[in-house]
This record gives sequence, structure tokens and C-alpha cells, in this order.
Amino acid sequence: MSEQGLGYKICVSGAAETAACGHDALQKAVALGKEVVRQKAILIDGATTGFPFWAAKGAKEVGGIVVGVSPASTEAEHVKVYGLPIEFHDLILYTGSGYSGRNLLLTRLTDAVIIGCGRIGTINEFTIAFEDRKPIGILRGAWDTDELLETIVKKSHRAEEMAGKIFYSDDPKELVAKLIASIAKERETNYESYLRERIET
Repeated sequence: MSEQGLGYKICVSGAAETAACGHDALQKAVALGKEVVRQKAILIDGATTGFPFWAAKGAKEVGGIVVGVSPASTEAEHVKVYGLPIEFHDLILYTGSGYSGRNLLLTRLTDAVIIGCGRIGTINEFTIAFEDRKPIGILRGAWDTDELLETIVKKSHRAEEMAGKIFYSDDPKELVAKLIASIAKERETNYESYLRERIET
């Protein structure tokens, strides 16, 4: 918990289909989910299969809270139409917004986003987080996503806008710690600004 009493909310974004992610992707996802909880954060995901699902499993194994954000309108649609799981979640928000709308709401609900092995939907969530100036952690692994996103940032002609807000590591513990430090710093700045405005008025 922060000094202002609000918990941290960290999104784990990654591929729903992990066949191309490498041999250790699911183990890394579980380790990442556990680390989010150990560092006192709530895990938010897309209520989906694959990499985020295994991160949610890891979070629940150590007693964490997991909130899913679904593209479906109802639980029945979530399970029957989209074929998505409900396991390892404490709460699932049914947006009725489809995948692209879900991705926007998912990233905006969180304080920071961690990108694991991913496909085009994961890149979509990355670009939303980038545009919203969210702290972003990119987990390195046997997949190509980390290198692809690093190239996108370097060639975006906008890397300076996110200076000090994008972190790369193959260690989930280190990555989560850097993100939480970034969130805490931003919260402190925002809170100090709020207090100054109250004093001035």
C-alpha cells in the first residue's frame, strides 16, 4: 500500500496462445504473477487464456487478488462465445466492448502494464499504455516480443516522452520493483500538487 492508502494495480499483458512463446513462457508467467502479489499489488488481466492466465494462477497461489477485464457482456458470453476462463479470478468485469475496447479499458484501469510474450493484441495494449504515459515493464524471454517493442520504441521518434517509464528485465522481481517505484514517485508528485492547490485555495 502507498502512503495515501491506495494499492497498486498492475496489468499483465500477453499472448492468449503461447505456442510461439518458447519453452519457459508459462513458468515465467507464474513467477511474474507471484511477484506482483509479493510486492503488494493487485493483478489485472484480460480474463483470458495463455500468458495472462498463468500469471493469474501464480498470483492466486500466493493469496493475491486478481481482477479480469472481459471483452464479453456477460459470464455466459465470456465462457460460451469467447471461450475464455473464469478460474483464478476474484472478480471479472464484463465490458461488452469486444477485444479492442477491452484492451483500452484494461490498460486504463491500471497503474502500470507488464508485457510478456505477446501477439498483436499485446502490442495494442502496449501502444495504449504508451499513449497514456503509463509505466511499462517489458519482460525479456525466449520470445520475440521484447526485442520487437524495444525496436518500436527506438524508431518511434517519441522515446524521450517515456524516458524513465519503460523498463526491461528478464527478472520478474526486478521488473515489478521498478514499476512500483515509478508508480510511487508519480503518485507522490501528484499528491504534492494536490496539497499545494488545496493550500492555495
